[in-house]
Amino acid sequence: MKIVFFETNDSDKEYLKKGLTGSGAVLSFIPEILTLDSCKDVADAEIISVFVNSLVTKEIIDALPQLKLITTRSTGFDHIDVAYAKSKGIVVSAVPAYGSRTVAEFAFTLILALSRKLIPSYSGLRMNNSFDMSSLEGFDLAGKTIGVVGTGKIGKNAIRIARGFDMNVLAYDMFPDQAFAQQNSVTYVDLAELLAKSDIVTLHAPYTKVTHHLINKQNVKSMKKGALLVNTARGELIETDALVWALNEGIIAGAGLDVLEGERYMKNEMKNLANDIVEPMEDAQGMKIIAENEALIHHPRVIVTPHVAFFSKEAKEEILKTTVENIAGFSKGAATNLVQIS
Repeated sequence: MKIVFFETNDSDKEYLKKGLTGSGAVLSFIPEILTLDSCKDVADAEIISVFVNSLVTKEIIDALPQLKLITTRSTGFDHIDVAYAKSKGIVVSAVPAYGSRTVAEFAFTLILALSRKLIPSYSGLRMNNSFDMSSLEGFDLAGKTIGVVGTGKIGKNAIRIARGFDMNVLAYDMFPDQAFAQQNSVTYVDLAELLAKSDIVTLHAPYTKVTHHLINKQNVKSMKKGALLVNTARGELIETDALVWALNEGIIAGAGLDVLEGERYMKNEMKNLANDIVEPMEDAQGMKIIAENEALIHHPRVIVTPHVAFFSKEAKEEILKTTVENIAGFSKGAATNLVQIS
């Protein structure tokens, strides 16, 4: 059986090779993302493992005629055409849970950096030798209201951290966990009320058709004036145009973004231009989003990080461990962590 891993580095390679020792499989490792061009060299692959930057489209699936399993080293799977894969009898698996503490901790890294104006404090002193504090007044988290959107494992950990800071917690989820809410002094409300009453809104919802642009031009207007918005989930949860507008209007005082709408295209932009590759974002609206993302990256009240909220030693090991288990289970006829779509 031939297994091909995309978007891997040397440490990934070492762990995966060790984990699959004795499987009898032939392993190949490609540092770059999966593309139609790279498919030509691995057309006999029976299993592929990808990360979120690799788009597994209908065309790519068709280019791998021996393919039996697609396993993504992520919880999200919107980069894979799961329906088409299943129609071809191809199994799709994911990593259902990893870094639930890691991502929640990073969300608070962004919250604290914004609330205490860490970036301008640091850059002002480093670049200008300035000890001027006049524009650097922050605020305490204690007593403030945080709105947690999505109360899965990551959201619940964010809530536990917030309670440690003595914050008031509002939560929104399509499937409220009332027992958890009672144990942790959390009040579930609808999204409109959460946005209106929260000093800080942090997003931990999965990305689906239903959650696309969960924060949008219509409801961003109802956010509490001066609130902070943090997103460590998926960029497409926020309508970029709405965020830029709300920042300019002073409705949102600051934003912490580990993810951006259309970030996959941004990562590959120069390579795509050089190779004359056209992606879906290359329409008028898509290019507008890209331009707005560039503005957000350089905005003085916004912190943007390159999708690293998950990236801790412990979370990475959990991802690789689960990936090995997914492959081993499939090879033994007992596939695990299968992606389910409605």
